[in-house]
Amino acid sequence: MAPTSRHLRIGVDVGGTNTDGVVLDPSRASEPDKGIVAWHKSPTTTNPSDGINNAIVTMFESSKIEPSEIASVTIGTTHFVNALIERDEARLAPVAVIRLTSQFSKHDPPCLDWPEDLRELILGHYALCKGGLEVDGVLISDIDPEEIKAQCSIIGEKGIKNVVVNGIFSPIDTTERQEERAAEIIRSELPGCTVTCSKDVANLGFQERENAAILNATVLDFARKTIRSFQEPIKRLGLHCPVFISQNDGTILSEEMAANLPIRTFSSGPTNSMRGAAFLVQDQLDEAVMVVDIGGTTTDIGLLQANGFPRQQAAFSEFTGVRLNFSCPDVKSIGLGGGSIVRIGRERLTVGPDSVGYRIKTEALVFGGSTLTATDCTVLANEEKPSALSIGDASLVKGALDAEELSQFTKIVQSKIEKVIDIMKTSPNDIPVLLVGGGAVIAPNELRGASKVLKPEWAGVANAIGAAIARVSATVDTVKSTESRTSQEILSEVEQEVKEKAVAAGAVPSSVQIVDVDTIPLAYIANMSRFIVRAAGDFDFSRTDLASIPLSDEDDSARDYTTYSRAKKTSRVKAKKEVDVLKYKPRVEDRVWYISETDLDWISIGCYILGTGGGGSPYSQQIILREKLRKGAVVRVVNPADIPDEALVGCGGYAGSPTVAIEKKSADEMQEAQTEMYKHIGKPPTHMIAVEIGGANGLQSMMIGSSTNMDVPAVDGDWMGRAYPTKWQTTPVVFNERSPIWTPVTMSDGNGAIVTMSRASSDKQVERVMRAALAEMGSQVAVADPPVTGAETKRWVVEHTLSQSWRIGRAVAKARKLNRVDNVAEMIIEECGGSTGAKVLFKGKIVGVERVLRKGHVYGECIIEGADVSGSDEHGHQRPQQYKGFVKIPFKNENIAAVKTASAAPTEEAGKEKQEDVLALVPDLIAVIDAQNGEAIGTPEYRYGLLVIVLGIAASDKWTGSARGLEIGGPEAFGFSHLKYEPLGTFVKPRSVIDEFDTKTKEGCMCGKCKDLGW
Repeated sequence: MAPTSRHLRIGVDVGGTNTDGVVLDPSRASEPDKGIVAWHKSPTTTNPSDGINNAIVTMFESSKIEPSEIASVTIGTTHFVNALIERDEARLAPVAVIRLTSQFSKHDPPCLDWPEDLRELILGHYALCKGGLEVDGVLISDIDPEEIKAQCSIIGEKGIKNVVVNGIFSPIDTTERQEERAAEIIRSELPGCTVTCSKDVANLGFQERENAAILNATVLDFARKTIRSFQEPIKRLGLHCPVFISQNDGTILSEEMAANLPIRTFSSGPTNSMRGAAFLVQDQLDEAVMVVDIGGTTTDIGLLQANGFPRQQAAFSEFTGVRLNFSCPDVKSIGLGGGSIVRIGRERLTVGPDSVGYRIKTEALVFGGSTLTATDCTVLANEEKPSALSIGDASLVKGALDAEELSQFTKIVQSKIEKVIDIMKTSPNDIPVLLVGGGAVIAPNELRGASKVLKPEWAGVANAIGAAIARVSATVDTVKSTESRTSQEILSEVEQEVKEKAVAAGAVPSSVQIVDVDTIPLAYIANMSRFIVRAAGDFDFSRTDLASIPLSDEDDSARDYTTYSRAKKTSRVKAKKEVDVLKYKPRVEDRVWYISETDLDWISIGCYILGTGGGGSPYSQQIILREKLRKGAVVRVVNPADIPDEALVGCGGYAGSPTVAIEKKSADEMQEAQTEMYKHIGKPPTHMIAVEIGGANGLQSMMIGSSTNMDVPAVDGDWMGRAYPTKWQTTPVVFNERSPIWTPVTMSDGNGAIVTMSRASSDKQVERVMRAALAEMGSQVAVADPPVTGAETKRWVVEHTLSQSWRIGRAVAKARKLNRVDNVAEMIIEECGGSTGAKVLFKGKIVGVERVLRKGHVYGECIIEGADVSGSDEHGHQRPQQYKGFVKIPFKNENIAAVKTASAAPTEEAGKEKQEDVLALVPDLIAVIDAQNGEAIGTPEYRYGLLVIVLGIAASDKWTGSARGLEIGGPEAFGFSHLKYEPLGTFVKPRSVIDEFDTKTKEGCMCGKCKDLGW
């Protein structure tokens, strides 16, 4: 038969429970049956080959379809991802990692933040080799072939067959091609070895890209055997057509690509369901749609954009406890499904989150079982309606609930779904909602926030339909200079590049469209922007070069699928004793606080909250310091009151672009800067203090002072009490006892360049010179500030801010432990002086974010609409909404103010805010925290739909006690001179952890401090 007769597409979704199949005729998509020629659902088999074969054979027989009519087969599968979830040694191979980073990332080895059992199972070897680029493409170092060959010998001796190569800024490396050159060397030295280049897997974000590449590499062998098993039924049935695997973003991969990049298929299931559902109602909708996929145990909710593709997750996602940054649909899951167990309590009724799952046909009441499920309640609720459900035996559920309980059940289900829909919406407007999945019967026909609710026919095989209609896509993520060309000119060039990339992947040229565009100016880097563009198009079935791939001669027996049978797992990792959050006490001896992992976790949470949106996430520094603690490092903290007047108190922190920070991990630049500083000073420091407690720099006094670095105690305090964008916004400058304070100052880039500025005319000049030097030092440096005396420290320090961070972090941990996240803001307030020293300013949902780059700093504003952010209405009880209207938060790296505003529209002109609308203003701290977990949300992470709580915390009297303090740290310093600072409360000095928990001091101290504390 002529090739033109090939017009049918097969979609197969191989799930953990069921294998669904559909045969689709796209030319008949507008007809009532949507072009669905045949469909089939059956239990998934141990060998997926059998399940695929059964599905296709059954559909062929039921609809008299000839193999010659099939244009393509697209398969979606969860097999690769399940291997990781189940920690299956039989399906996961050890991986070696070669980093092209020179000396960078030496303190942050691969898999450092992974679950310990997964790291031990997968990471077989790693090495740091020469290589890496700066953000502007300049070489950090070229690769050394001999160095790589030496590592190959070690890898070969260990018997490792899968290698990952990861280089600094490799996704923008189009000239040096360092990863590709290293891969060629490895393949030559280790024949039969599989090499994964990190740039082929994910985009900018060194650690997250490497994580994705390692997960990809560990399942490669299993993925290839699985894909060969997919080919077997295709061959057996005489199909001569391309076979594709569906990937995370709703597009297809050739079998060859999927065999090399299985990680791109990990989240294809939800995407297929969303796209398949939208296909079923395409004649009714021409706009974005919310897809609610209700199964037996969970409900997955995602937004399908008007361009036909799911909205992707924000910068980072997490999978099996591992942080990733590859393209993945933004799907929220809740414990609600047709099998959800319904319990009747004394005061309230609950639905889920536990479920009878696949046992519903034996355990639900309507099927003769003894467990009351959501399906039972739905059948009961519809019993008297014309639309009564024909599920099981309705008579078996009579009397299971009375009228009031049934009403409560309906409200709970409706509320749970409505709450997630509201979170997932991208605008305040109502949106069409599409209900699919076997459990969709439990959902109501009307939902708040939905312009219409649709339940299409064939929704039960929407995932297979989504696979059948998948398209081809390509993405380009690059950094370009805008010095000689406009951003628009560069964007046009990148768009053309990504279109060509999509065509090369198999798309029809005329069908390719740009579906996502993001342009991000890079902070502290002049004339540089990051461009992320994605294109998609229809597959070109005339392309013979992509028609099929031959089965490999190696292990060419798909029938021998023993690797799918899980081997018995033997854990080599000792289970760690979980810390009791409610009973934990820090170790304080002789007025010295010895930091533990728990202390570090809590301090890190608190640091980011005190960062007021800026300072950068402490996460990367936290895991490095945590690893030091695990290896025996000692970190000490002392009370500033205990420092001798003659002490020499040093300081240090990082400065530079956040984009560079996510790629170029620490070398020894901080230690180098400190060493150079004290060569200049002539004697070593006795203590270390943080320049700012807010954000990542809040951990630096402990990092620098640890026993493996300078081995000096950290001071429980800092020079800001928060985060500020410039060095001159510090309390020593406020006191102005000598000027400048911040010279000499030393900077190190970690790559051999160390600069010391001995003198300057002012602290503002120090800031300007440092910013200018950044461009020539890789746009990120470690800074060593000049030491001050102990006496000066006691006058200038914002006291006990490490203690304050610890207490805030403990409050968040307690809220989670006690399942009181709804009250996390109030618990934090109690640790910040109670209602006198802090307050909740607002609660709601982010509905608008604007950003712009000025003089290296990111300016912008965040708009929040009042909303109930708690989960307390999930039991069907409606509660009055406490916060209404809108609040805007302007920011310059850090949050500047919280101001009531009339609408969600961004303010066109600055300076129009009214004094009476101000809820809080710098120097008071304005922190935005995630209402779902209590952790801080930084200004780079602001995005539509996040449910947030805005906290206000009174600033230290070191800022508010003088006109100079307000001039340097108040509204005038941020261009808000039209507003007058009015304190939101009275500053309460944080309680010292050392004073509270030093048992020896309590027992016999004669200094009088214990008496003052009431001991």
